Amino acid sequence: MEGIQSKRECLMDILRSLGSVVVAYSGGVDSSYLLAASLEALGPQAVLAVTADSATYTPAEREEALALASRLGARHRFIETDELEDPSFTNNPPERCYFCKQHLFGDLWRIAREEGLAHVVYGANRDDLGDHRPGMRAASECGARAPLLEAGLAKAEVRELSRLAGLPTWDRPATACLASRFPYHSPISEQALGQVAAAEAFLRRELGLRQVRVRHHGETARLEVDREDLARLIAEPARGRVVARLKELGYSYIALDLEGYRSGSMNEVLAAGG
Repeated sequence: MEGIQSKRECLMDILRSLGSVVVAYSGGVDSSYLLAASLEALGPQAVLAVTADSATYTPAEREEALALASRLGARHRFIETDELEDPSFTNNPPERCYFCKQHLFGDLWRIAREEGLAHVVYGANRDDLGDHRPGMRAASECGARAPLLEAGLAKAEVRELSRLAGLPTWDRPATACLASRFPYHSPISEQALGQVAAAEAFLRRELGLRQVRVRHHGETARLEVDREDLARLIAEPARGRVVARLKELGYSYIALDLEGYRSGSMNEVLAAGG
């Protein structure tokens, strides 16, 4: 506990040194804790939370982000982003996130200048260094700061500090934008994003699944769930309900990934040199 508290103090020192910030705020574990820490370090007038209003996030995620920002007493706004108008994003190359974050951080810096706020910050943590994260390169090139990472905080430590701070996000399942459900070079469209969002919402609502990804392979939905939930999906009546609903949503084939859920599974082909 002593180590994590010393990292927390380092984080607070970093935030205080920034003076004022725009927080790239999705409502997930990391950005929620970063927002709470920024408010504590700098006060509400020196902090503005900004959330992207995009088809790459679900309505439920936007509502949760709004509710928590309100609970924290944060100034908060949504901005519409236009990544779906950029072929560099919608063609879905391995560097897709770079182009998305270029758009986002450009918008955040514009807001920072308008509001007279000195810095833009986002919620990368130490664990993000171990995966394919082109969005972090875009953030760095745009001059955004990652205070959690700078303080040396790993994901588990962010969760523990969130728990100690009483944030409801402390044990929230990992989230990622819906574009992460598409194999690289498979085009991304608003219609397909909505299809994925509806399928995942059904699986969570109807089966009570905590962690689920619907990987979108054209006509095929490849389902990733926690390994302990695999048996639930092939048992009746759940199996039949899942097949029926996902076919209603436009999928022809519904496959269950026997490896189970793992973060960033679409990057496995990159590691394999594919």
